[in-house]
Amino acid sequence: MISKSRKTKETDISVSLSVNGNGKSKIDTGIGFLDHMLESFSKHSLINLDISCKGDTHIDDHHSVEDIGIVLGSLLAQAIYPVENMERFGSANIVMDEACVSCNLDLSNRPYLVYEVNVAGKVGQFDAELVEEFFKAFVSNARISAHIVALRGKNKHHIIEAAFKSIAVALRRAMQKNDRVGIPSTKDVL
Repeated sequence: MISKSRKTKETDISVSLSVNGNGKSKIDTGIGFLDHMLESFSKHSLINLDISCKGDTHIDDHHSVEDIGIVLGSLLAQAIYPVENMERFGSANIVMDEACVSCNLDLSNRPYLVYEVNVAGKVGQFDAELVEEFFKAFVSNARISAHIVALRGKNKHHIIEAAFKSIAVALRRAMQKNDRVGIPSTKDVL
């Protein structure tokens, strides 16, 4: 288990993770819907997570959501780089009832996000637009390339949860150990 903390005027965050886990989590962000998404991410990525956040949610959830993405992403980067003896590429299509979301990713050490998930409005009290802010911060700080695309869906909760599960499963597959791969790049470095 490795850990990282970040304290600003807006948030106070602590994250611990183990990439060789079994999907156990203890999440307390002060944002119920985000807790649910991160628990799902942990379960399906098999990354053990312990996340706590005290943020300025009296203003809104933006700072907490973005800053959790920053800390979680940078901690994941610390855990996986340099990439060696891992598959490197992962993909998943996740179905939740009428919704289907695809994620294809590369543990490239080069951040890039394609996010084509058109959700607006609220899920409960949660602003759906913050999902993109989370993924921008997470992908950028984890230094991965990820394409998250909603293929279909109507229910915002289903679409967003399928997005979190799709990146989780794609990440699990990309981190799969494979000793025959060595450094998975013709450049011999990632």
